Amino acid sequence: MPTSRSAHSASVSSPSTPLRPGPTAIFRALLSLIFLVAGIGHMLQPEQVASRLLDAKLGFLATAIAPAEVLVLLSGIALIAGSLALLTGFQTRLAAMGLIVVLIPITLTIQVGRPTLGPLFKNIAILGGLLFFTTHGSSAYSIDAYVRRRKDETRRTHR
Repeated sequence: MPTSRSAHSASVSSPSTPLRPGPTAIFRALLSLIFLVAGIGHMLQPEQVASRLLDAKLGFLATAIAPAEVLVLLSGIALIAGSLALLTGFQTRLAAMGLIVVLIPITLTIQVGRPTLGPLFKNIAILGGLLFFTTHGSSAYSIDAYVRRRKDETRRTHR
C-alpha cells in the first residue's frame, strides 16, 4: 500500500516536534563526559597540557594573555564546572555557552595548524552539540526541569 506524502511527512521530525527527553538526556550526559575527562586531565597534569599549548603553532595567542599553566588550570576548572552542570542539566543553556567560550580558544590555539584535521573536526562536532543545548536547553531528566516543575506547582497552589 503506497503511503501518501502527508503520512510520510508526519513521521519525519519537524521544528514543532518536541524533543524526546530520554535520548536528549543521554546525549547531554555523553557530551558532558568529554569535558569532564579533559577538565580532570587539566587539573591532574597541568604541566603536560601546558606543554601542548606551548608547542602548538598558535599557542602564543593564548600565552600572550597569561602563563600557560594558569590558563590550563583556569580552563580545567571551567571544563569541570561546565561538564557537571551539563551532565546534571543545571543551567543547561548557560553551561553549554560557557563550554563554548572555553572550547573555541582551545580549538583555535591547539587544533588549528596541526598536521591532521581529525581533532579539529572533533571539536567542531562537539561545538554542534553544545549549540544544540544552548538553543534547546535540557530535557525532562534534569535539574532545570525539576526546578521548572516546582515553580509551576508553586504557581498553581498560589492561585
